[in-house]
Amino acid sequence: MDMFDYIVIGVGGVGSAALYHLAGRGARVLGLDRFAPGHDRGSSHGRTRIIRQAYYEHPDYVPLLFRAYELWEELGRQIGRPLLHEIGLVQAGPPESDVLAGVRRSAQQHGLAIDELSAGQLCERFAGFRVPDGWQGVFEPKAGYLEVEACIEAHVDQAKRHGAELRTGVAVRGWRNVGECLAVETDAGPFQARGLVVTAGPWAGQLLARLQRSLVVRRKIQYWYPAGPLYDAKNGCPAFLFDSPGGIFYGVPQVESEAAGSDRGGLKVAEHTGGQSVADPLKVDRSFDLPDNQRVEAFLADTLPSIQRSLLRYSICMYTLSHDEHFIVDRDPADPRVVFAAGLSGHGFKFTAVLGEALADLAVRGTTTLPIGFLSLARFASP
Repeated sequence: MDMFDYIVIGVGGVGSAALYHLAGRGARVLGLDRFAPGHDRGSSHGRTRIIRQAYYEHPDYVPLLFRAYELWEELGRQIGRPLLHEIGLVQAGPPESDVLAGVRRSAQQHGLAIDELSAGQLCERFAGFRVPDGWQGVFEPKAGYLEVEACIEAHVDQAKRHGAELRTGVAVRGWRNVGECLAVETDAGPFQARGLVVTAGPWAGQLLARLQRSLVVRRKIQYWYPAGPLYDAKNGCPAFLFDSPGGIFYGVPQVESEAAGSDRGGLKVAEHTGGQSVADPLKVDRSFDLPDNQRVEAFLADTLPSIQRSLLRYSICMYTLSHDEHFIVDRDPADPRVVFAAGLSGHGFKFTAVLGEALADLAVRGTTTLPIGFLSLARFASP
């Protein structure tokens, strides 16, 4: 049986980055996944993901984002084209909006540039949007989007250049201690390594069950609609996130990578809040959801009134939510040879480059200088 330094279980957003960072450090590393890189069976697909720095969820994420931007730009240079596109992001809601308060808090604490906008100024600056008179908005010019599948494929390709191995079509059942090594049990037989990196997305709750951390998987739906000139990034339309009374909705305008045919073009929109619980990620319902679509189309009618509501396509993905909806990134207290990232809670893809680096640090050195302490298991300890 081959012996690896590390095995990465789940080669999606974070796993592909961990594979890349470990291989780049000279480790003999194997990635295992049920599906091929860039697949649409988990959480990291749908052409685009928003990236932003004035992080409303918590200011402690911002230093990680600074590093993530560096890493995405570095990866783009390695493959010869950018993966991160700074088209800006407009966020809006009522004056008491938690999103607006969080954006301002992070911007002030970290000295980030944002433009404050009244409802009238927002609609004048971005003619495709309409918001109520009492709303307020902020525009973050450094925000934009990542090409999600391309990011994963780039990490995997670069990892392979450094000698990493990848096995797909492999289902991991668990692992066991075999002295100085860990044996990963799969439907393709066992694999041995000195350390494990578990980045299993919606399957993390099953594989990390003994940590007794509740992870809830929810089905989420992304939709694409025809985009006229008002909703095209090349004409200045930004990404958007609106904290409305009916929920939080977000989207990405038509972008160059989305305009190459009817199966790719259009404005992308989805609801961040809500979602149906998923008992088994392999059996998630992938059928059209009329109530979900009606909420999205009601948002479009109110806020993006010039969008033609003739659906081009939709895609199902999954959020894996922790109890407090913040990531969990740590070493297994019972076996520090196992490190993991779980519960990215629907806002994690933009961080995957830096989380992969942090997990590589934890696996190789047992510690990291990256500021991930607020994401550790320690926050759940009883007082």
